[in-house]
Amino acid sequence: MSPDEAVSDIFECRRCGDCCRGYGGTVVDQADIRAIAAYLDMTPERIRSRYCVLSGTRPVLTQQPNGYCAFWDRLCTIHPVKPRMCRDWPFIRSVLVDVANWRIMAGLCPGIRTDISDGQIIACVKEKIRTAS
Repeated sequence: MSPDEAVSDIFECRRCGDCCRGYGGTVVDQADIRAIAAYLDMTPERIRSRYCVLSGTRPVLTQQPNGYCAFWDRLCTIHPVKPRMCRDWPFIRSVLVDVANWRIMAGLCPGIRTDISDGQIIACVKEKIRTAS
């Protein structure tokens, strides 16, 4: 089985939007902010002031009262420039720190398989991160 097949075997996006709701927020970096700003024909400063809050020292996208990302309206309204964290979901580094994070995310996301070993999870996440870098 190729690494890509392994990745598709443990996650299949259902396009439900559950990943766009809460759960600690979407961390954005300056490249994300610049891309969103250009896409929306705004300045990065306007994006930061209108759509970001700080979580510690890191900017995260604001959420609507219903818990969804500010850019969610039954679909991602900034999909062509969605933040790296969103593009990488659920293959995020916190899973490598503690594989239990995968199991927590699987309880929130119907596209994440739960019937796989920790070793398979770690191998797939490492491969996805390696090929995305």
